Amino acid sequence: MTSLTATSVVTPAQPRRRSRALEKFLQNRGALVGAVILSIFILSALFAPWIAPFDPLKSNFLAVRHAPSMVYWLGTDELGRDLFSRLLWGARSSLLAGAVSVAIAMVVGVPLGLISGYFGGKIDALISRVMEALLSCPFLVLAIALGAFLGPSLMNAMIAIGLSAMPIFARLTRGQVLAIKHEDYLEGARAIGLPDRWIILRYVLPNVLPPLVVQATLTVAAAILAEASLSFLGLGQQPPSPSWGSMLNTAKNFMEQAPWMSISPGVAIYLTVLSFNLVGDGLRDAQDPRT
Repeated sequence: MTSLTATSVVTPAQPRRRSRALEKFLQNRGALVGAVILSIFILSALFAPWIAPFDPLKSNFLAVRHAPSMVYWLGTDELGRDLFSRLLWGARSSLLAGAVSVAIAMVVGVPLGLISGYFGGKIDALISRVMEALLSCPFLVLAIALGAFLGPSLMNAMIAIGLSAMPIFARLTRGQVLAIKHEDYLEGARAIGLPDRWIILRYVLPNVLPPLVVQATLTVAAAILAEASLSFLGLGQQPPSPSWGSMLNTAKNFMEQAPWMSISPGVAIYLTVLSFNLVGDGLRDAQDPRT
């Protein structure tokens, strides 16, 4: 009897909540605009081999720093490479860096937050103090320090960004677990003798996941900016492979001779970060019970 009650409390309301959340999200014009822009960038990255008119790595010394034209839509760089093609291929690196970094942060941070919030005691105190120490250092500064320690590469940059963002998810997960750990359905699950591992995975995690999804969406935007910063400093994607940050790093040397080299990657970063923030705000508003 208790088992049926514990299960029914969690599951039947979820489809209704999801349906209402989706309806509210679709009514948010800003979120829809962000989703459309984000979809365009994702599709452009996926189909870059078929969309890009030129090889992004092939130099053409007869077309060095050509201004935008009908042939080169966004112009060329200092080696005559087509900027439009490099922008499309660079979207793969930048979007991948954002997604993988947040995945690393969640894989490490969410279990720590679940353990800390659910069990409490000395484990909670230890994990909380470590997270507070990491959060005391600014996110970007910590990512640059870890990136410099690990060495310059896209993979190391993603690991550095993921570890830097991990405390955010650990603290958020812990706070959500503390808010629900004494709910009746959890007490009922404990009363019938369910193991802690099953309770955490079956009842706790599904109820703390929605705010984590919102936070992940917002953190992807910060991760893309961090990857661009690391690449700008030479700690991310290495030449000749393109990424938006490395394109800006090259463009800074030709601001007067070829200003178009910095415009396209800068606008791409701005629109991508803006779209992730709009989608994240839309998800947060859609899941807010007060609305």
